[in-house]
Amino acid sequence: MDHQAFSHLKFESWLVAAGRSAEAGAPLNVPLIPASNFILGQQRGYARGDGTPTWEALEELLGGLEAGKAVTFASGMAAIAAVFDQLPAGAQVVLPADCYQGVAGLAAAGATRGRWTVRRLPVEDTPAWVRACAEADLIWLESPSNPLLAVADLPTICAAPRKPGAILAVDNTFATPLNQRPLDFGATVSLQSATKFIGGHSDLLMGVAVTRDEALSRALLQSRTLAGATPGALEAFLALRGARTLALRLQRAQHNAMTLAERLEKHPLVARVRYPGLPSHPTHLVARRVLNGFGTIISFDLHGDATLADAVCRTVKLIRHATSLGAVESTMERRAAIPGQEHLPPTLLRLSVGIEDVDDLWDDLDTAIRAAQAAYVRAV
Repeated sequence: MDHQAFSHLKFESWLVAAGRSAEAGAPLNVPLIPASNFILGQQRGYARGDGTPTWEALEELLGGLEAGKAVTFASGMAAIAAVFDQLPAGAQVVLPADCYQGVAGLAAAGATRGRWTVRRLPVEDTPAWVRACAEADLIWLESPSNPLLAVADLPTICAAPRKPGAILAVDNTFATPLNQRPLDFGATVSLQSATKFIGGHSDLLMGVAVTRDEALSRALLQSRTLAGATPGALEAFLALRGARTLALRLQRAQHNAMTLAERLEKHPLVARVRYPGLPSHPTHLVARRVLNGFGTIISFDLHGDATLADAVCRTVKLIRHATSLGAVESTMERRAAIPGQEHLPPTLLRLSVGIEDVDDLWDDLDTAIRAAQAAYVRAV
């Protein structure tokens, strides 16, 4: 692809145009190439180390979204592990108090083995993060956070002086590069679980790390190769196809999420709603300043207990009782039921809003909440 010819494109056009061949007679879409090895004599020999044309097209698209170099991995956790793999022995790691349990688990396992020490900070405590930048070897931010949706003041934190050689990493999964570009603020590396919004159809596992630091990019690529954490050919093909519609999916799902959040906030059986787009959200003002859109994830607490919340998850029909997020279909789960998330409010439900008709979603959700509440009252 001629990067210079397309350098003026907005994100919505880049998502459609990037990664395509301009050669006469070439297929319009990058084909699925299920090859592990290639005829020797050219640059490419073995897929694990040299990649495939399908990976390269996807990495071109994802890297261009953040004006950096993208390295794709077999999963989001594989991308995360590759960043942690760069740390020196005895490193200091700072994580959000509200953090994806996979990251927390990886950090805890390394701390148990003496590889690093771990400290947790509230996402909204900007001064504490600024101080941590001068001390830590890895500053790991997640914004918006999972599942409490706290939005970090990334411009301020990323601008803070850092310990020499420190990595400031931002898990950008919930925002996507369309709502937030951490590298523009000064982050070292931006990560996403491409399983979610990039793929968008609940049919693949993949992760991506994007950086503008050439040395780090090479180190991440080496970690991927040595660990064998390479994406599958089919997964790369599906992620590339899914990414083409990211802008449209995100626009529709964000509209739905804002509508549902406003309605849930007025619901008599809902105790609390967490959505960055609501003025009641603790980090709403930061979200308005930092994000281009408020995302598609809503967390809300019910009046009652875990039994009631579980009943709501079982009762919804259009909304699927399932984990993960960022796909065309709406999904919901009680997060405190997940191992490692027991500290969360017992009735907190995380709703990933999809692209269905918003009134159909509301009818399904409202009906399930009222039916579960009625059965709960009869039972007690």
